[in-house]
Amino acid sequence: MVPLTILALAIYAIAFQMIFYFSQHRFYKLKRTDLIRAVNEPNEAKGEIVGILEYTQNGEVNSIEDIKNRFAEIVNAYLASINSKRAFLLTLVTTAPLMGLLGTVMGMLTTFSGLAISTGGQTVDQIAAGISEALITTQTGLIIAIPAYVMLTLINKRRIEMENFLTTMEALTVQVYEKKIKKGTL
Repeated sequence: MVPLTILALAIYAIAFQMIFYFSQHRFYKLKRTDLIRAVNEPNEAKGEIVGILEYTQNGEVNSIEDIKNRFAEIVNAYLASINSKRAFLLTLVTTAPLMGLLGTVMGMLTTFSGLAISTGGQTVDQIAAGISEALITTQTGLIIAIPAYVMLTLINKRRIEMENFLTTMEALTVQVYEKKIKKGTL
């Protein structure tokens, strides 16, 4: 049970840290109409969007390739740590039921040991303890894993939303840049 407890603490510490990260960086929840307005009129943008727009639309941007490279850097800055933590978290969550299964095997070994000894009242106690250990570790492994899988799904949904938002923002920024080229204002 101690390894399962340590595993649960690690899983939920990482999961809550990732959910907190998304609650700190909520710019990706901006409505599409507000995003279009912000990209077209960067002076009216608010929050983290301002920094992204300044970096991708400043005077040092000389081509569409520059814009794409800068957005690739932004996506990497926001999502690289999330991607690595998500992969690690998935590994830990997958491990929880397996550790519960290991506890089941150990409990069954205790049960079989009790059957092998077979010395009256002690046998029943040892068999009951072995079955109890087998069932509680399996249950604990599942209790740890199932909510963690739900949290992983939520984290993945938010990661995809952020990535899609940044992709949309990149496409809109490229369109604005192309319009400026056509107008000759660059």
